[in-house]
Amino acid sequence: MSAVLEARIEALWSKAAHLPEPADAEETIGELLSALEAGTLRAATREADGVWRAVPWVKRGILAGFRVGRVIDQSPFGDASVGKPFAFFDKHTYPTRPLTLADGVRVVPGGTTVRRGAHLARSVVVMPPAFVNVGAWVGEGTMIDSHALVGSCAQVGARVHLSAAAQVGGVLEPVNAAPVIIEDDVVVGGGCGVYEGTVVRQRAVLGSGVILTRGTPVYDLVRETVHRASADAPLEIPEGAVVVPGSRAVRSAWGASEGLALQTPVIVKYRDEKTDLSTALEAWLR
Repeated sequence: MSAVLEARIEALWSKAAHLPEPADAEETIGELLSALEAGTLRAATREADGVWRAVPWVKRGILAGFRVGRVIDQSPFGDASVGKPFAFFDKHTYPTRPLTLADGVRVVPGGTTVRRGAHLARSVVVMPPAFVNVGAWVGEGTMIDSHALVGSCAQVGARVHLSAAAQVGGVLEPVNAAPVIIEDDVVVGGGCGVYEGTVVRQRAVLGSGVILTRGTPVYDLVRETVHRASADAPLEIPEGAVVVPGSRAVRSAWGASEGLALQTPVIVKYRDEKTDLSTALEAWLR
């Protein structure tokens, strides 16, 4: 099934410079988005060697969906042209994803949007307001707290807690770039930002305010090493690491004389029973 859909997506992508679009273009995009929503297809997968890799043809399909789409009035309270509140105008191929009680997802009232093509597994809890973008995958039992973002194609595992205002960045281009990965049982503290293909391995804890990007060095006080991205690999936070915001002194003469320091995340410990007890409150919220 996926091989047939892949062939159709690749054929559609190859016709990018030729208009009009093929007659079955919208049907092809619809099948892709339905497969992503069902979780039978993903924008990135973890392979046998433990490395997460993007699925380029899926990302090409999502991009093609924007090309195929036309901007329409998606306002929830009627025609926005006559002054209705909450006016929304977007590509008709990417409306809000319709959810039903049978999906087993708890979406608390208050302004959350889940876009078509996003997968929410059963028992996911979404607190308002939050946004889950196309191609994202969210595992069973995960909580997405208020003002949190799950970006396009981001992969979030099971039993993750994305705390208030956490930002999980997305990526569509380049199509071979892996998105942000948050593995199972990770706790992402309030106001954290995880961007540019960073991989957070299972059971890690990111303290409130930690910012992780491709250019961020992470200092590991326990193992006395520095974790960095390379030309061929993203930044990875090790399994069970507890990361907090830190700083490192500026060593240039003038910077040192001014007492300046640069923000940098620091691994201060690895997750243990005490850490697990401090995160157990989440279970009571379910």
